[in-house]
Amino acid sequence: MIFALEEPAEEVKQFRANPWQSQQTFKTPLKNLNKFVATLLDPFALEAASLSTDEIVFEPDRLLQLMASNSIHTESPWKFNLRASGPQSIAELLEATLACWIDFAFVSTPELFAIYADHDEYTTFYAPTEATVKDLASVLEQAGFERVDGYRRPSGDNWK
Repeated sequence: MIFALEEPAEEVKQFRANPWQSQQTFKTPLKNLNKFVATLLDPFALEAASLSTDEIVFEPDRLLQLMASNSIHTESPWKFNLRASGPQSIAELLEATLACWIDFAFVSTPELFAIYADHDEYTTFYAPTEATVKDLASVLEQAGFERVDGYRRPSGDNWK
């Protein structure tokens, strides 16, 4: 189940205010999002995830379709705060949002990792420990996804 929130979820607010320092960026594989998202989520038993958009450059058709199929109505297609419950809904939300070239923050529940993705097709993974980031990067690399070495995403007030 996916539903709208009036404002960013508390875990997203906390992540934005104090992001974990361990991070690794990958190129977002727009032509292989299903496998990318499945590979990313597979090692985790997530209950839910919260997502909050920063910037939407193009009309997010795929995300709007997903929202409509979950009876979510929005006054503006340019700003969303959403929450997904259950593995299938989490995967659907993440895949649809990545497909739309949206700048967004995504935080898992339990808080095992977070994502900041942008319309330049970079997806940065954050975790509370370096070991979690390395394990996640290893799984994604073994699946054939391209890591971006040497890239460090700004955080806090400088997300973009």
